[in-house]
Amino acid sequence: MEKGVSMKALEIKQKRGFSYFLKRDWMLYLIIAIPIIHTFIFKYCPMGGIVIAFKQFNPMVGIFKSDWVGLKYFKQFLNDSTFWNVFRNTILLSLYNLLWSTPMPIIFALTLNEVRSTRFKKSIQTISYLPYFVSTVVMVGIIFQVLSPTTGIVNHILRFFNIEPIMFMGESKWFRTVYITSGIWQGTGYSAIMYFAALTNIDQELYEAAQIDGAGRWSRMVHITIPGIMPIIAVMLLLNIGNILQLSFEKVILMQKPITIDVAEVINSYVYKRGLVGMDYSYGTAVGLLQSVISFTLLVVANKASKKLSETSLW
Repeated sequence: MEKGVSMKALEIKQKRGFSYFLKRDWMLYLIIAIPIIHTFIFKYCPMGGIVIAFKQFNPMVGIFKSDWVGLKYFKQFLNDSTFWNVFRNTILLSLYNLLWSTPMPIIFALTLNEVRSTRFKKSIQTISYLPYFVSTVVMVGIIFQVLSPTTGIVNHILRFFNIEPIMFMGESKWFRTVYITSGIWQGTGYSAIMYFAALTNIDQELYEAAQIDGAGRWSRMVHITIPGIMPIIAVMLLLNIGNILQLSFEKVILMQKPITIDVAEVINSYVYKRGLVGMDYSYGTAVGLLQSVISFTLLVVANKASKKLSETSLW
């Protein structure tokens, strides 16, 4: 009898088409439709403009009537010494940023997870999220004020210890340090949200069993906590590798000065100046396309390596 009822219920469910579920769960479909439409319009539709990289684009005649030039612009920037300096700056700044920005949210989440006071923990979390919501313009303005050689608090501290003021924003050797440090300050708290969520999913009985066996905090962290959040660490690392060449364009532009341009010029700012300001649209599109291809290749390779080594991957 029960088997007959279950089979009948299964047949009814199979007869129900997409329209039934759309009518029943229309609010859920509406919610998911918004980001899908946004992604399609602003991410996929503009991809039609990639063809500009292979044409002598003339805004007066449009994309389709412009003359084909093949790989002309790719050969042009590959033989341009300026581009290779820009590429080198991008790689170095991205690698340093990946090296420091990836572990900091993990360390922050693990440290705060050991705090027993719930009120104190939530207060620190809230405070750490705030810098992320500060606009780039305001943040760079704060950086200039804090590091000012005359009125900046950092140089006031240096003077207190009889150290000469440092031109942090006026010397090339300090650009990467300031960029990465300010990025850590702004993004660590917000980036740690994923790790906080992963920490809550770890079975608390594991900690209780380890504590009964005499394991200390450090031992529990090494053998329970870190392995428990390792999948999310792998996923976040893969996403960071995929964005390794996508440095913050606004931040770089605002922090640049003529005296620091030799280390501060990166691909995004170079494409903006050459492609939009210089109106060399085809050249800028070609550079941007190469950047995207390299990023995608790195993501695929890193994903395969992660899947083979840790069985964690994006797809």
